[in-house]
Amino acid sequence: MENSGIYRKRIQEQIEYGRHMAEDEAQDRALYEELYEVICETVCVKRKTVKVNGEDYPYEQVKAVFLKLDSTHLEYVMRCMKNTTSKIANIRAYMVTALYNAPATINHYYQQEVQHDMYGGGWQEKGILSQLEKTPTSISGE
Repeated sequence: MENSGIYRKRIQEQIEYGRHMAEDEAQDRALYEELYEVICETVCVKRKTVKVNGEDYPYEQVKAVFLKLDSTHLEYVMRCMKNTTSKIANIRAYMVTALYNAPATINHYYQQEVQHDMYGGGWQEKGILSQLEKTPTSISGE
């Protein structure tokens, strides 16, 4: 427990906690705070294993992943949580799993978003494609 203060400070710096508490809207600040507390509790309370997606993972492995999380990971988890329509029975377990998986899934998630927007109808739905088709692709010397 003597390292918990050091870990909490390190985590705050890494996830840009101060910036989010100063700039985010109240609802987002509350969600960010909850994710921050889950990270701190998971990192600071030593145990043999941590349950991730229903499976027991070695504490040191989960701790290592959580200590590498940054603000982009938390923003990604928050976005996913806001977009889910499923009933979540155990929200803390869901957050632990989402945070643990964030580094491994964030790039694929945003790549899929781009693919959807560009090719899956997203640009057409938003009227972006029709605007691009009207915009000249090269500048003439006229």
